[in-house]
Amino acid sequence: MMKKTNIKPWVGYLIFGLTVFLVFCLIFESSIQLPSLVAWLGRWHPLILHFPIVLLVVAIFLGLTTNKIPKLLLVVATISALLTAISGFMLAVDASEKGDLLIWHQRLGSAVAFLAVLWYVLVTLNLARTILIKVLQVVLGITIFFAGHYGGMVTHGEDFLALPTLGNKSNIIPENPLIYAHIVQPILDDKCISCHNGNKKKGELLLTNFKEIKKGGENGEIIDETDYKNSTILKLVHLPLEDENHMPPEGKPQLSISEIQILERWIALGANDTLQLSHLNSDETLVGLVRKLQQPTVKKDWSKLPEIDDEVLKNLNSNYVNITRFANQSNALNVIVFTAPTYNDSIFIELDPIAKNIVQLDLSALPLGEQAISFIAKCVNLEWLEVDKTSFTDENLEKLKGLTKLEVIKAYDTEITDKSLAVFENFKNLKKMYVAQTNITINALDAFKKEHQNISVDAGINPSIETFFVVKEKDTVAVKKEE
Repeated sequence: MMKKTNIKPWVGYLIFGLTVFLVFCLIFESSIQLPSLVAWLGRWHPLILHFPIVLLVVAIFLGLTTNKIPKLLLVVATISALLTAISGFMLAVDASEKGDLLIWHQRLGSAVAFLAVLWYVLVTLNLARTILIKVLQVVLGITIFFAGHYGGMVTHGEDFLALPTLGNKSNIIPENPLIYAHIVQPILDDKCISCHNGNKKKGELLLTNFKEIKKGGENGEIIDETDYKNSTILKLVHLPLEDENHMPPEGKPQLSISEIQILERWIALGANDTLQLSHLNSDETLVGLVRKLQQPTVKKDWSKLPEIDDEVLKNLNSNYVNITRFANQSNALNVIVFTAPTYNDSIFIELDPIAKNIVQLDLSALPLGEQAISFIAKCVNLEWLEVDKTSFTDENLEKLKGLTKLEVIKAYDTEITDKSLAVFENFKNLKKMYVAQTNITINALDAFKKEHQNISVDAGINPSIETFFVVKEKDTVAVKKEE
């Protein structure tokens, strides 16, 4: 039964007019070119689409349970459903290519509007008590569900409502990975594909494969091979989060600092799909970033670490100090310190309050002084240390013997000698060490490897192989075989 409400005659004409207009849009879609202002109205689609869904679901619930539906409710729901379908058409008409998901979402959204109109017509003809209304309500409910489902997949990716997997998807990186296929593309798949796929080609940009990445979008190429810092993709990820052009958009999962660095170095090295890890010198920044990803993810017990307030971390973070938690509620910290124009060791005095919470510390390329070494020694829970390209010495390492939890140390291109090998032996949990381009002799290192086979030692490219490689560019340090 429909509750009586005085509905003005013009309401019927409005519904009829909107219905005819929607049919016209769908039939002549391929021939329609919208003025910019009209196309802009399509951007309201995501804002208004929830309104008819709620109203129609309420109406369906009342119809299937009480059979008492206010006619005004049905009228407003029908009009809003038509407006939502029309705005969706305006939003999609600018897409030069439509994927299957978008096509199905558009069809089902239009079907919801047409079914709502049919419901309104049947009620107007006093057929509200017929079994046909009940069937229509059930069909409408199912259509709303699938229209929303396809809309969610267009917006958030095809696995939007997929059941959680039990680890069947392999994310293991090979020992000598292809940088693009095994490192870069998975990052794009995780953080960018939801907006740049065949079904939602934002900015006419596809990031689903190497060919499309190189092709770029509506504003041209996104990678500048002559000046990697000028690449559009890097400019967009570096914009402030609140900037409307920042990518990924606010509210979407953001790229981590290391993921951005990986993209930067890959582009700096030529942005090709054939580059392998073995093609790079051991002191190339990308090597260290990839090695971090190759470390197996092990659940560690950091519950005994001191509590750290978010406000403290916020105050310590700056353009030259990046501090992140390993998880939202974890007190374990990853700290990266960059070289500032006015750098001095006093920066570590400010970091003293979080020393016991740091489990990963990257001080690469810093002019380390005594204050820095003393600070490292205070990081008693440190598991990963990077002091690459510094003046790090045997004496410095000797002062760090108390870091009993250290598992990985990267000290390539430093001043350590054979004396440091005896100190490395004291790190009982040490699993990997990077000592390329140091003063450690080959004979001493070979002896160390034989005695400590549980420790993986990276001493750089084998000299017999290195002769086949040349440095492409000082900044990029890209290494290729000579022809």
